[in-house]
Amino acid sequence: MSKNEEKFDGMLLAMAQQHEGGVQDLLDTIFSFLARKTDFYTGGGEGAAEKLVTSKFKKYEATALAKAVAEKAERAEQERRRKERLEKKKKEEEKVEEVPMDTDSRIVELTDEQAAKLQEEIDNKKLAKEVTAVPGPSGDNADSEPKKDNVEIEDEEEDEKEKNKLRPNSGNGADMPNYRWTQTLQEVELRVPLKVNFSVRPKDVFVSITKKHLTCGLKGQPPIIDGDFPHEVKLEESTWVIEDGKVLLINLEKVNKMQWWAHVVTCDPEISTKKVNPEPSKLSDLDGETRGLVEKMMYDQRQKELGLPTSDEQKKQDVIKKFMEQHPEMDFSKCKFN
Repeated sequence: MSKNEEKFDGMLLAMAQQHEGGVQDLLDTIFSFLARKTDFYTGGGEGAAEKLVTSKFKKYEATALAKAVAEKAERAEQERRRKERLEKKKKEEEKVEEVPMDTDSRIVELTDEQAAKLQEEIDNKKLAKEVTAVPGPSGDNADSEPKKDNVEIEDEEEDEKEKNKLRPNSGNGADMPNYRWTQTLQEVELRVPLKVNFSVRPKDVFVSITKKHLTCGLKGQPPIIDGDFPHEVKLEESTWVIEDGKVLLINLEKVNKMQWWAHVVTCDPEISTKKVNPEPSKLSDLDGETRGLVEKMMYDQRQKELGLPTSDEQKKQDVIKKFMEQHPEMDFSKCKFN
């Protein structure tokens, strides 16, 4: 969708929210305006207005249906991958638990001579290990052991922090008791079931979205969600609608598009953002500047894992190399470049 198509979204959204009768009342207002203030119905000849409305309806109907099908397929693919990961993990755990059976468990009685010889071999092996464990002049053996312990301690602390956090659902969000939320790097989507026995209309709900707070629910009842966001949202691009008269659908546009949310409101449990499964295809949805930053971060991360210089470090090395080539008369042998 082009920026030109989106520039009136804020205005149209404000109009839609003021029509308690929903889309039906909104369309009534639009066609009434065209009849009263323009020559829409008469300017193009008989049947031209109806033909124009029908063509536009068909155009955007196809777009909406295609989007719905694509989103459904994406959710199904995410769920398939999630199940594959769970199955793989389960198989790995089962494999670890398998203990090989000793094929020869017979008890063999040794003679006194054999027993003495076996004990001597055991003592010699034990003595050899003790000699090897003594650190040399460089102290390598002494230094390496504490490092290993520190790594294990850090891993334990890391696991302890993540232990009480929720595992993300297939949409990288969480299924809460009163609502379900999912997220991409750009936005957060909430689906809030309205547990009533009638078809809900916009006038039956209240929704208040600020940069750092969300309150929503049915009028005359306690709020279903009432809390602060962990990060700011863009008000002009955050919207809500009633879906099928039963579900309140809220879309929140993130200000920081390079950050995964751990929860929608700070009073709810957190998910483990380390277990979020971003879809690679989503990178193409980012604007040019954000996409460049994300790609740079991914590149630098790969370089670090391979023990190679990051993009910034490579630039510095290139500048130094170029300077050295331009000044061959200078001696750089004693220079240290960080």
